[in-house]
Amino acid sequence: MSLPTLDTAVTYPDGDLTSTGAVVHLEPLPDGRTAVVLDRTAFHPVDPVWPDQPADAGELTAGDRVYPVRDAVVGATDGTTLHVGDAPVRTGTEGWAFVICHLVDDATGLEPGMPVAVRVDAGRRRALSVGHTACHLASLALNEALSDLWTKEVAVDGRGRPNFDQLAITRSLIVENGSLDEYRIGKSLRKKGFAAAELGPRLEAVAGQADALLASWVASGGGVSIVRDASGLGDRRRWRAELPDGVVEIPCGGTHVRSLADLGAVTVRLEQEEGEGALIVRMRTTAQPAGA
Repeated sequence: MSLPTLDTAVTYPDGDLTSTGAVVHLEPLPDGRTAVVLDRTAFHPVDPVWPDQPADAGELTAGDRVYPVRDAVVGATDGTTLHVGDAPVRTGTEGWAFVICHLVDDATGLEPGMPVAVRVDAGRRRALSVGHTACHLASLALNEALSDLWTKEVAVDGRGRPNFDQLAITRSLIVENGSLDEYRIGKSLRKKGFAAAELGPRLEAVAGQADALLASWVASGGGVSIVRDASGLGDRRRWRAELPDGVVEIPCGGTHVRSLADLGAVTVRLEQEEGEGALIVRMRTTAQPAGA
């Protein structure tokens, strides 16, 4: 069976929950499941570049048969082997095709060229989209709330504030209606000018300042969108939000709501602990959408 030569065309950046496509490739997996590759899909996978957002839930339908999707991951091929979920190169690398692998328990009846309908679970998608948009906003709010703890010039975020989030983050996880971000403040960040010793006594005040910013941004009801260079999975995508003081963009491969007002109340909780040679700070972001 020939391997894909083109990136999967993805429609989830536009908020699509359904799509139609054709089977391009079927890859049997060691665990007995099959990776189904379509030429076009609305299904959001776990992305190796941005693995913070879990995959969508949903199903594929071909004819009168329904195939529940157990997981969705990114695959990559240079024409010789399909690497399912463990691409050896970064998404977008020239000479490689990047595809979405829909993992099903039983692919009996599916064949290359067959038309397939994709349906994504709307409730899970919306909850993860709320969580991802809230996560980006919270990172910007945290950057501003910590801005006066820097004594040297460092890289800034899209709003011109010292980018603590980018410089210190070690882990980010999107959950339904929220996120968890973990930061490490070690010797290198201190050398860059971050006054770590002053953070502890101010942790509650920093969270309060971030909450106030988040409340004002949500109340503004600004638009949110995904800007992309093209429709392929390997093409660059950016999250864009209209904040009261201007438009901000962050590179992102996830899904999002379409308005800041969709988030409802957004709050953060900060906690810290001493790690091995570093201070560990965790930020838990929670959104409470209206009607949720």
